Amino acid sequence: MRLFMTQISRFIGEVVPVAQRVTGDGGESAAPKGGGGFADYALVSLHCLRIYLDSSYRMTIDLLKEMPQITGEIGLNAADLPAPSTLCKAFDRISMSICRVLLRQSAQLHELSEHAAIDATFYDRSPASRHYCQRISYRVQKLKVTKLVDTASQAVLDVHCSTNREGSDADLAEQIARRNAGDLRSLAADKGYDRLC
Repeated sequence: MRLFMTQISRFIGEVVPVAQRVTGDGGESAAPKGGGGFADYALVSLHCLRIYLDSSYRMTIDLLKEMPQITGEIGLNAADLPAPSTLCKAFDRISMSICRVLLRQSAQLHELSEHAAIDATFYDRSPASRHYCQRISYRVQKLKVTKLVDTASQAVLDVHCSTNREGSDADLAEQIARRNAGDLRSLAADKGYDRLC
């Protein structure tokens, strides 16, 4: 258990400064004061921890109530922790620009090889949250995700998400490749992307 706590502490020690830089609100108090909201960096840090722990919103909050050292590193205490529903709603409000910067910052934690691969795939959207989709009449069934991945570390360098099927994979791949061209020496892709060469 002690080793697990050390790993979590090390992880959150890296995440909080990155979240503070990305959101630009590192000087704010993590917990709401006088009816205010949580600082964005605190919510982003909690989401990163939830993903790291591979747990639900409720389980993450329950675990953090038993981990005062970890919550303290975020700037919170057990009484300050948000409700699971608050954390879930906050995740929906995180802008794509913040997610993209977080992705880039997290990739820098790895030793990158300057060699990458790109591909697109579809993810079925409805099974993950069927109740939510029905409640808000959300009709998108598939999410198209194009990922640029470092071949050595397997770190995701860039991502593009789309709910429409218009446009070719090669067009999206070209956009992502151009955005990251300064960091790459080579780019691997399936035959359908051959016009990138």
